[in-house]
Amino acid sequence: MTEIDAKIDALVPAWLTLPDIAEQLGVEVTRVRQLVKEGQLIAVRRGENKALHVPAAFIDGDKVTKGLSGTLTLLRDDGFTVEEMIEWLFTPDPTLPGTPAQALSENRGTEVKRRAQALAV
Repeated sequence: MTEIDAKIDALVPAWLTLPDIAEQLGVEVTRVRQLVKEGQLIAVRRGENKALHVPAAFIDGDKVTKGLSGTLTLLRDDGFTVEEMIEWLFTPDPTLPGTPAQALSENRGTEVKRRAQALAV
């Protein structure tokens, strides 16, 4: 887990702590930690106490946002760091329109994955 800089922190409109996510998903915090470890979620240290936080856009009601895990895998395979993944997911893309994170939450994951795959070329 990395600590993020102010620029990336400002890109993300809302953050959730791991206990908040566990409550939303109806699981134990250890299960959320496992999701982070497995790469299905990404978390960064932020705030005064440097607690782990996940962008709130990555959680859709009581589940992880559809298409997120595959997108994170593509970005990781492209050599992106956690900070770079967050920056890419929350930077507006005029061809989508909106951010890749918004597109994922609107069930437009195929478009997002296509753009992530193009980064490798």
